[in-house]
Amino acid sequence: MTDQKQSNSELLSVVRFHPLFQGGEPEAAASLLSLCEEKTYASGEIILQANQARTGLVLVLNGIAEVFVKDAASERDEVLEVVQKGEILGFSSLADFLGVDKKTRDTKSETMVEVRAVEDVRALHVPFDIIAKRWGDPKLHDYLLTQVAIRIKDIYGSLAEQVKLARNFGEGDALVMRVQDMMSKSIISCSPDDPVQKVASLMIEHQISSIVVLENSKLKGIITERDIVERVVVQSKSFEEKAKSIMTPNPYTISRFSYYYDALSTFILNGVKHLPVVDDGHVSGILSLSDLLRKKNENMMKVIKKIEDADAESLSQVKKAIYEVLDTLLKEKVPILNTLEIITKLYDRLVIRAINIAINDLEKNEGLTPPVEFCFYQMGSAGRAEQFMLTDQDHFIVFEDCHDKEEAHAYFKKLGEKIVYYLELAGYARCKGLMMASEAKWRGTLLEWEERVREWRIRSTNDNLLLAINFFSYRRVYGSEKLHKQFEQNLEKMMARSEIFLFRLAQIEHESPIPTLDQPIRSLFKLERKSIDMKKEILFPYHHGLQILSLLHGVLSGTPLERIEALEKKGVLSARFANDVRAAASQVLAMYVNHRWQQAKRGEKLTSVLEFVRLSTREKEELIISLKTLQEMQRKLFHHFPILTRF
Repeated sequence: MTDQKQSNSELLSVVRFHPLFQGGEPEAAASLLSLCEEKTYASGEIILQANQARTGLVLVLNGIAEVFVKDAASERDEVLEVVQKGEILGFSSLADFLGVDKKTRDTKSETMVEVRAVEDVRALHVPFDIIAKRWGDPKLHDYLLTQVAIRIKDIYGSLAEQVKLARNFGEGDALVMRVQDMMSKSIISCSPDDPVQKVASLMIEHQISSIVVLENSKLKGIITERDIVERVVVQSKSFEEKAKSIMTPNPYTISRFSYYYDALSTFILNGVKHLPVVDDGHVSGILSLSDLLRKKNENMMKVIKKIEDADAESLSQVKKAIYEVLDTLLKEKVPILNTLEIITKLYDRLVIRAINIAINDLEKNEGLTPPVEFCFYQMGSAGRAEQFMLTDQDHFIVFEDCHDKEEAHAYFKKLGEKIVYYLELAGYARCKGLMMASEAKWRGTLLEWEERVREWRIRSTNDNLLLAINFFSYRRVYGSEKLHKQFEQNLEKMMARSEIFLFRLAQIEHESPIPTLDQPIRSLFKLERKSIDMKKEILFPYHHGLQILSLLHGVLSGTPLERIEALEKKGVLSARFANDVRAAASQVLAMYVNHRWQQAKRGEKLTSVLEFVRLSTREKEELIISLKTLQEMQRKLFHHFPILTRF
């Protein structure tokens, strides 16, 4: 009896301030709580069944539940929404409570929908009697309306994304697969203090290639077969070593509710092959790269292996392999920003491999090693992390100031030439404008780069401004983090006193405004546009405007998405407008990438000019809306210089 009172007291302290109850008054809340029923459900257990009359709402106190419908045709369950701690189940039954006539509404969805526990769930069943008692409180109305609105928005957004992607999968799946549909739910674990011998025995016994390390049910690390080989066998360590000494601590994880492409991105971007599946701190499964790829596309595994095994002799094969990955991602309609993120990481690996081959070449054949620390930066589309097909090389080298400048310059001249050579073998064309590390003006010490940028600032000729706008799309791909910080600190000091220079950059961009497509007066005279150059008229002005706006606010580098995030944190962009810009840029990039990729597959001459006749009515509308948002982004730059907006 004492335990029951203690349990009720703990529950009261949890729910007394919840909007469903009378906040702040323990007696009133306790009275309402006495009408409720607390229940627990094991993982997989049904909380609300289909065709079951709902007698109230269900408040999730702990754990995760999912609302789903059974699909008899595919023998799969389609998850409609995920409900977590503090959220409510059973909103659809509010219609009955409010007295809506069942004859006027479709009740099929209610009979089809079920709810089950994804992991152990503790829930409180709140009868409609309590809602009736509290109905006079406006706070309750506001709470329920807000929760319903949020839930509807989340469901519609999730379903819209899934349905859009599912139409192009062609694999018989009704919706895009989630991690929970692919992961192994059998979790084999060890403790941090278990000997490696036990870990190896568990792997053999269960025929698995990885084991999670748990302490008090919390994930501490992961151990793979490769870890045992490299960290025990190769180093001749004892198998009595503790698991914590060879595990990878704080491993990358993923949620069971993430999509297939989210998992693929995580694997490729982080170079791992096993992901613990974690939600709310609880490990519910393990997902391997091979399991993921076998589930959706067996050929992808071969492609990624080809990339990982590339050496100097097979550099030329990597381009084709990455293009196969790109084609797969585009066919499966993976969101363009995820696609570009994956492809950029693969290209970065290719570039890093070419740099290492160049360094090894100089050491092996000429006995030369880097005399000082250095960084290798990419510019242009590669710098913006938006390169999807190999284009011209755009890069530069920064190295430490040193006493023997002649020796350093001689080495990095040779290294720059070697890097250009190996990147060319890999499929990168030489830059026609010679913006490459093989050229003297695109490599140098910290001090030399400081003088170079200062020259661009002082002598703001059109040529120097064009060099500068390309330079400030830089992204470090290789080299010393310490040197990179010094490099950016030097640039930051200079750019803090560069108002005239930035005005000149903005002045050039003011001459290339992002166009407006909906011009009714022009349409009356049949003069409306028939096409648009997506690269020159949209992407370049957007990228350059965003770069200059970022520089004005002390953001020197980063991809467009990183710049938008930085400007949002600084309060330059509102959260709402930042999201609009991301969506608009994503829409334009998706059109541009698919347009160019289809041209390449058809063997046509590549062009960034998009003919409007190729677009559906909806695509035209989306493009018009996107351009308006990017125009507003560009105007935010011009507003910093009133003289540009005066006329």
